[in-house]
Amino acid sequence: MAFKTEYEFELPRGYVDDNGTLHKKGVMRLATAADEILPMRDQRVQQNPGYLTIILLTRVITNLGDLRAIDTRVVEKFFTADLAFLQNFYRQINEMDVPRIHTSCPKCEHEFDVDVSFLDEMA
Repeated sequence: MAFKTEYEFELPRGYVDDNGTLHKKGVMRLATAADEILPMRDQRVQQNPGYLTIILLTRVITNLGDLRAIDTRVVEKFFTADLAFLQNFYRQINEMDVPRIHTSCPKCEHEFDVDVSFLDEMA
């Protein structure tokens, strides 16, 4: 099975371009370290840390409908519901899943799942 780096999405409202065309289906790729670090140098982010979301989404959305390119002007015009959806989608595809083990209590035999996080031990 190949490592998946791109994920399809569908915006709840959709982006309406200057011609009135609605674009709802798109593709987002996994973020790289550069995607998270380089926008911090952008003057717009330094002046307004909230702008980081705009730059991040511009970098990781690789396709949206029939648009030729996704730039900050496009992302700035997203409806708030779509922006919230994309922020959540970004976190969902980029955050690491914590491994789980199914086990049971040796005394009462109650079955349950336990999160196994190796990162907690490093702190």
